[in-house]
Order: sequence, then structure tokens, then C-alpha cells
Amino acid sequence: MRGTYSLTFVDEWETLVFMETSAAERAGMKRTRRLNAEDVACCRTAIAPKLPRSRAREYAGWFKALSDPTRIRILNLLAANRDPVCVCDIVKHFPIGQPTISHHLKILRDTCFIQSERRGTFTYYRVNRNCLAEFPGAARLIMDV
Repeated sequence: MRGTYSLTFVDEWETLVFMETSAAERAGMKRTRRLNAEDVACCRTAIAPKLPRSRAREYAGWFKALSDPTRIRILNLLAANRDPVCVCDIVKHFPIGQPTISHHLKILRDTCFIQSERRGTFTYYRVNRNCLAEFPGAARLIMDV
């Protein structure tokens, strides 16, 4: 029918609603018909995720570790230095205290983005180049490219 429009949506009660409007709507009338979920075919993906759950959990931890701008900047600072950097030198570059920096370093270390070594009473940090080399491959696996 010319001038007839259909709209299908799920309302706040999760009921599938089919709404048909026509010239009658212009006259202030609207015809609405409720359908059950079985009445309309559902669009489903035919392909299951290829990434195993264990790998997805691991990658989620990586991205969670990188979700903080301070951690990104710490990682950037460490990547810019070839030699390990003392925690006291890292603190000098940020407007936050040493305990907060140590917390961020622990998160980066737990996800293997950085490595640490004790030298007397000081801890030195450096980028874990092996972990960083795996990161692009992880992104390709997640995006299936």
C-alpha cells in the first residue's frame, strides 16, 4: 500500500512490537500490533568466536592494564630509555606520589609489559620487549584480520 510505513522494535517490557502507519496516522490514528518473538525471525551470527576464553581473558588483562593514561605514559617513558629506569626517576616525571607510581608499575609488571630488578634498595624497571612484540599479533587475533 502506498504511503504505508512499518517499524519493528522491542519495547521496555522486551515485547516485540510491529507498528504500521499510513495515511490514517496523519489523521491522528495509529494501528499497532504486538507480535511474539516467534513471529519474527531473529538475526543471529553464523560464526562463533574463534578466540578461546583463556586467551580472551589474557588479552582483556592487557587492555585493562593499558586503560589508564598514567600507565600509558609510564610505558612510554620506559620505552624511550634503553637502560632500566629507577622508580625514583620515574616519579620525577609525574605529578603523583611514589606509592601511586608503584601501584601503576605493579599492574604493568603483573601483565608482563615491564620487568623489574632490585639493585640494593632501589627497583629498576624496563620494557619487556617480548611482550610488546606480541601485542600487534593479539590485536590481529581479536579483530580476526
